[in-house]
Amino acid sequence: MPNLVQELNSLDFSVYIGGPLQAAVSAQHAASMSQVSFIQEVGFKDDGAGGKELRYVDFKYTKKVPNPTYDPAATSGPNSLPFNEAEVLISVPFLTMLTIPALRIEEVTIDFNAKLTSTETSNVSSEFAGSAELSARFWKVNFKASASYKRTSSSGTSTERTYTLGVHVRAVNDELPAGLDRILTLLEDSIAGQ
Repeated sequence: MPNLVQELNSLDFSVYIGGPLQAAVSAQHAASMSQVSFIQEVGFKDDGAGGKELRYVDFKYTKKVPNPTYDPAATSGPNSLPFNEAEVLISVPFLTMLTIPALRIEEVTIDFNAKLTSTETSNVSSEFAGSAELSARFWKVNFKASASYKRTSSSGTSTERTYTLGVHVRAVNDELPAGLDRILTLLEDSIAGQ
């Protein structure tokens, strides 16, 4: 009979358990590098001198502003209007307008099941056959006998192995790292209006 404990001990758990964990670590690393690449490619542009500069988006619009020379007694002219139209230009850092990818693996569950079933069978069958014959002639007697015996035995052992591996990964969009959040706050403060 096979040693099921020895069979179970021969399984390479570093592959079954360690493999999915290594894949999760690699995926987390790739997500972090994707975030860095996104910031570099989308948030910055070449400055023409071999360096990088922050990419801004300019918004230009017209808005009404109070007229500092307004005179309620004036009936015509520039002093008679309470508001003037002013053209406003706002430069906004591009990164502050985007969702920066920040995927984080929150949970990895590995379900590994090993089922070893051993069956031992033994069959024995016996068969006996015999015959006899007697004949008599005046002074001579003939006697004939025959017998046969057959025994068949078979035995066998079969082991059935079933392995199942289930990996459940739960990923969430992570909060921005504290350092990147501070940088984005500084960039928001650098929004310039004219």
